[in-house]
Order: sequence, then structure tokens, then C-alpha cells
Amino acid sequence: MTLPSTMAAVLLTGHGGLDKLEYRTDVPVPEPRPDEVLINVAAAGVNNTDINTHIGWYSKSVSGDTNTTAADDATQADEGDASWSGVPLTFPRIQGGDVYGEVVAAGSAVDPARIGDKVIVRNLMRHYVDRRPFECWTYGSDCDGGFAQFAIAPSSESYTVHSDLSPVELGSFSIAYSTAEGMLHRAGVGEEKVVVTGASGGVGLAAVKLAKLRGAEVTAVCSESKADVVLAAGADRVVSRHADPTAEIGAQSVDVVVDVVGGDGVAQLLGLLRRGGRFAIAGAIGGPLTELDLRTIYLNDLSLFGCTFQEDEVFENLIGYINQGRIRPLVSKSYPLSEIHRAQEDFIAKKFPGKLVLVPPPVDDSAPASAAGITQHSSTLSRHN
Repeated sequence: MTLPSTMAAVLLTGHGGLDKLEYRTDVPVPEPRPDEVLINVAAAGVNNTDINTHIGWYSKSVSGDTNTTAADDATQADEGDASWSGVPLTFPRIQGGDVYGEVVAAGSAVDPARIGDKVIVRNLMRHYVDRRPFECWTYGSDCDGGFAQFAIAPSSESYTVHSDLSPVELGSFSIAYSTAEGMLHRAGVGEEKVVVTGASGGVGLAAVKLAKLRGAEVTAVCSESKADVVLAAGADRVVSRHADPTAEIGAQSVDVVVDVVGGDGVAQLLGLLRRGGRFAIAGAIGGPLTELDLRTIYLNDLSLFGCTFQEDEVFENLIGYINQGRIRPLVSKSYPLSEIHRAQEDFIAKKFPGKLVLVPPPVDDSAPASAAGITQHSSTLSRHN
């Protein structure tokens, strides 16, 4: 492939609404550092973290749920703590934590045999923090990500895949499936009774599928309209998200709760756990604040796991499942990258189960190339914080 000097990409220009996402075709193609690879992006999934990052939802000054906050044109965020890490973002930023594509160039310290590899990038990267425990860089937040024709990533964080799945399917895995696998790993899920909330969404549906791989008996909580999809994914039972979970499932009747919703329902979910049960949470689209009775936790010896950081084996497990053909994601719809506003509006509205994916335009091989074939980002486009 003859590499162009510029590419199509979506630039996040600041915290706020969809107007802060600008589709452009004149963004310089990034140049990989010695230990990085350049990836021609084939597909990049849409995730809650994309929405939460651009609206500034991670800031402690925001107390509403994701959808309510996204509908507010004037962001409530304190920009000083509106990222995963709590370090202010620099703009413009290319978001997109899900990336599937082909390695088309390699840094000087990377084996050139990697060129041509089909890869999925790990979204919680440990390379840039010297692999310190409980620290990571978030792809598409702490550094530029995959909402572009080309993206760079450390070679060590770019995992080779051999799969018959489509590019759109492969571009939907990284965040949702690694988040779900990370929750199951942290909670030590095995052949036991598990409740999964938000089960029709990207992470929830992944958690249903991956829990079944572990031999769990899964009760899924979702809207009635999406129950058939969740059952088809392997759930043993579906309970309406509007129902009383204690009445439907039973107090102290399950071993593990895998929660991606948060909000007011957490107290009731804790009441579902048997003595010694485990509660894993990796999202709060229903709201970041809740009220708990601490007696429920300590008198029943419950364990609570906040799940962001992932041990290496989590992503390695996921790539293994893909290469072994053991999992297939549900992608309800794909969109051209230029239609990112429509894709995110549909995502926020929860119109579809599973995943939505953005597809960059094909590269025009006839476009002018730079003398070096690839070009460093200009000083106005920050590669990394």
C-alpha cells in the first residue's frame, strides 16, 4: 500500500455535545515510534466510553446518567478530571478504543514481518505506563485511537487474529468483550449462578456469552423488547429491567452479579447475593451515585470489585476465544465514519442490541504520499498526553 500523507479522521475538539466531533479529511497520517505499528483501520466500534469521554461524564462534577448528560448541550464537566485517569485530556483527540485493521508500517524496533498482520488493539494499554499494576492508558482517550483511516499502537498491544469473522465483527470486540472478560476474571466466575445487568448492550451481551463459556447459569436483566436476542446469546433466563429483581430472582440466591448499569438499582442487586457472594461493576450508565446499606455488605461477607484495569491474561483469553472460533459478537448496524453523529445518536437511544460499528473510507492509493511515506502528526494534533 502506498501510504498517503493525510487521512480521514474524526477529531474531538473539546468536551461537550456532538458538535465537538469533527469529521475531516486533511488530518496528517501519524508516524509510528520505534516500538509502534501503523494500522490501516478496517472497523472501529462505538462504546459508552466514547460518549462519556466527549461529554466529560467521568468528571466528579457530573452526577447524572450518561443519556441525560449527553442530552445536555452545556457540559457540566470540570475539565480537570474529565478522563478515565483523572488527567485532563488534550485536544484535538481522535477517539475510538475498538480497532481492527492491518499493520501497514512498523517502527524501527519492530520486526518488519509484522507488516500484513491483521490485528486487534488492546484498549487498556500497559505499555505506556511501564506495566505498573492497576495503571493503564486508555486507547482513544489518553492517546489517539481508531476513529480514523490510520492509527498507531504499540506492537506489543496489537494482537494478531486469524478469524473468519467479518472486519465489522472483529472491530467490535476490544472494549466490550475485554471489559466483560475482565469482570468475570476479577470475580472468579465459574460454574455458578450469575446475574448480568444491561444484558442487551455491548458489554452485557458479551458478559452473557463469556459467562456461558465458563459454565455459568446466567440470568440476564434487559428490556422486554430485546429479550429474544439475549436468550439467543445463551442466557438461561431473562428478567425485565423494570421488574423487581428480588421478587423475580430471589434474595440471596445467586453467586455473582455482573453490573454495567449502576444507579439506584445497586442496593437491590446486592441483596440478590448469597453469603460470600461477589459483585463486579464496570459501568454506571444508569447513574454514578447510589445509596447502600453497608450492613448488607459486611454482615453477608460480600466482595465488591471495581473493574477497569485488566491483567494481561484477560485480553489474551479474548484473542484466544476469537482465534478458536468460540465467540461471535452481535453487530446490529455499521455506519461510514463520516456518520459518527448518527451512530452515536442511535447508540445513546439504545435503538439496537449489541454493537454499532464505524467503518472508515477505503484508502485512495493514488493520493499524494510524503517523501517518507508517513508523516508525523502536526503540533496541533496531540498523539499522546
